[in-house]
Amino acid sequence: MIPAQFDYVAPGSLDEALSALRSGGEDAKVLAGGHSLLPLMKLRLAAPSLLVDLRRVPDLTGISSNGGVTIGAMTTHTAIANADLGLIAEVSSTIADPQVRNRGTLGGSLAHGDPASDQPAILLAYEGSVTVRGASGERTIAAADLFQDYLTTAVADDEVMTSVNYPALDGYGFGYQKFNRRKEDWAMVAVSALVKKASDGSCEDVRIGLTHMASVPLRASAAEAALRGQPLVADRIAAAAEEAAEGTDPPGDLNATPEYKRHLARVLSRRVLEEAAAAA
Repeated sequence: MIPAQFDYVAPGSLDEALSALRSGGEDAKVLAGGHSLLPLMKLRLAAPSLLVDLRRVPDLTGISSNGGVTIGAMTTHTAIANADLGLIAEVSSTIADPQVRNRGTLGGSLAHGDPASDQPAILLAYEGSVTVRGASGERTIAAADLFQDYLTTAVADDEVMTSVNYPALDGYGFGYQKFNRRKEDWAMVAVSALVKKASDGSCEDVRIGLTHMASVPLRASAAEAALRGQPLVADRIAAAAEEAAEGTDPPGDLNATPEYKRHLARVLSRRVLEEAAAAA
């Protein structure tokens, strides 16, 4: 379908972009890569009166390290996939197809807040944060507070996400598994794991991120609690993975029922925990 009529601006600075958002009010939307917003506009599920394109705004791309990792919000999935960023890069390399990865951005994906998107649960597992800027200045939003409901985040209508921040997780192994019908499809379910091994071989820390298991990305907190402090052996990992679907509310769709998605969460959690434990 053809989107409803809208105005378009491509500001040359962040201040100009923020001014345009304020002028447009709640009907103005930020355009990053466009792979989330434009399909909704074509289906007339979104009808912004003004698009504020960030492609000309400087200093919103790039990857820097200062104890942790900071990634500009307009950095593409391809740029992240080609960097030495462990789990973050691996997940980026699995997103859709090369066309989407070359145009889609990390900040756009996080700000859209789709629970089936790949990167939100990773930020949650890292216990990272995003930096946003608006008329009242700059603020940081923790990942745990960012995702509020389906397609709803804590980024205000008059704010722009400028960077995404990940802490250094030295000594952690990682694993990632995504289940979909075709390689380019949204995940029916995806699971990520970060595991740190203690000197005695037990699990010192574990973080498990769940994709498409509720209206927001989730941590598998029951599975984490079941494994933390336990030996990283096959039977303890399997027992912990059985708790991965606790507290989830996966949506049923044409691809899978909620119960099948819970089954996938348990199976994929076991696999990624084994992978992460072996790499820790």
